[in-house]
Amino acid sequence: MEKAKLENAALVPQEIIEQKIFLIRGHKVMLSNHLAGLYNVETRSLIQAVKRNKERFPGDFMFQLTWKELKALRSQIVILDSDEFGAPKEQKNSSRRGKHLKFPPYAFTEQGIAMLSSVLRSRRAIQVNIAIMRAFVKLREILSAHKELAQKLVELEQKIERHDKEIKGIFEAIRQLMAPTPTRARRKIGF
Repeated sequence: MEKAKLENAALVPQEIIEQKIFLIRGHKVMLSNHLAGLYNVETRSLIQAVKRNKERFPGDFMFQLTWKELKALRSQIVILDSDEFGAPKEQKNSSRRGKHLKFPPYAFTEQGIAMLSSVLRSRRAIQVNIAIMRAFVKLREILSAHKELAQKLVELEQKIERHDKEIKGIFEAIRQLMAPTPTRARRKIGF
């Protein structure tokens, strides 16, 4: 039991995982360099393992970003640090090599990340995959709750609009009742 507690404590907190989930091409994805960091392997090793098992990763499980998408992602999350899109930390301090990417990173969908556990067979990979799957489930629950909340807000706005129209109608009727009735000028009788 103590061993399980220590292993879970060593995993990356769920908040960190959630910060590394992006929406690209309409899919919630994690990038290869982020996954490699979580699995504690080099990015190139992760990609090599994936390429050796290409049949497990169809286009809806994994795709490579374009340079334009990478540039947009960099500006979106304002990351210029090489830790995010460049050399691994151990390489960063040792030399200038690897600071700039030669190829854009790969993006893995939830299904692709689940498939990674069959390619990367380490104990840490299994534990990290479980944590990532939990993060995706939590994200799905949050999005579902937001959709429900947004729908209720729309319904409330529609009710208020109807009530506003009814209240305006009531005020108009009250104003008409309060307005003095115009009296017609009477004709004088006689001289």
